[in-house]
Amino acid sequence: MIEHELLFLGLLKEGPKHGYEIKRLIEEELFPFVGLKIKSIYYPLKKMETLGLIEKDVGREGKWPEKYVYSLTPKGEKIFEHMITESFLSIERPYFNLDLSLYFLQYVDKKIAKRQMRGRVLYLKRIRRELQNVKRNMRNTRRHLDVIFDHDLDLVEAEIKSLGRLIETLV
Repeated sequence: MIEHELLFLGLLKEGPKHGYEIKRLIEEELFPFVGLKIKSIYYPLKKMETLGLIEKDVGREGKWPEKYVYSLTPKGEKIFEHMITESFLSIERPYFNLDLSLYFLQYVDKKIAKRQMRGRVLYLKRIRRELQNVKRNMRNTRRHLDVIFDHDLDLVEAEIKSLGRLIETLV
């Protein structure tokens, strides 16, 4: 839940938002980067409201029906600052789904393993190209995302390099 709270508080740090806007930002902008799936946005919003981290106001625009607009409270601001600092300092061992396959590599025919890993490298290179293209196209509109693109590109490069080394050593 901590990632979810950090996500919601961070989005509200940018300014008040209604529920649909929060959901749209999560699904369209953040999911490709952070991979957090949110089943319902209203349960965590209600919980954070109960804790005094956010407040809910009723808003209306023109003839449209009323909608709730959520904003950060001073307490929510402090919690966000604490959580973001903790997030920068939190180090957990990364887990890659490939690691489990590598653990049982001794039971796989080496030719098949090499072919599968080469296929994975090709897929990673496609991901790298797509990340580079999206980064290039977003450069003028979303500069703050460059840091995430660079981090993701570094991770993809590291896996390509590691797999290349592994493919060379398989006999």
